[in-house]
Amino acid sequence: MTKKSNKEHSPYSGKITFNDVDLKTSFKARTKIKEWVNRAIKKEGYRLGELSYIFCSDEHLLQINIEHLQHDFYTDIITFELNENKIIVGDVYISIDRVKDNAQQNNKTYSNELMRVIIHGALHLCGYKDKTKKEAALMREKEDYYLSLL
Repeated sequence: MTKKSNKEHSPYSGKITFNDVDLKTSFKARTKIKEWVNRAIKKEGYRLGELSYIFCSDEHLLQINIEHLQHDFYTDIITFELNENKIIVGDVYISIDRVKDNAQQNNKTYSNELMRVIIHGALHLCGYKDKTKKEAALMREKEDYYLSLL
């Protein structure tokens, strides 16, 4: 008699990828960052399916914002969620131009701001929103918490 697994079958591989579209990004410790994001996802009660971070310019992300969300303005991040049950599947587009500008405006390092935006995208996929003041405050609290664990 064969024993059935209680684990839910998933077609996803449990991986995080970093991709560049129209510019070249460089940051260190990619494996450590992937592990950090995966730990945050688990801590939020989800499992990692397939998560892609796509780094691009302001102009590239503006076109996505216009075409898919009908928003004609620059943004630092757009998250497309394809989750199935509690399995994280999604694409997170990040404007490196916005990250650099936001870091400068907020007197933070580029690296710190990039990590904040990376975890921000993962938190969106875990169900957190940031449209209201209350939602944004909770999102910032979660970002700060996970940044402290990096």
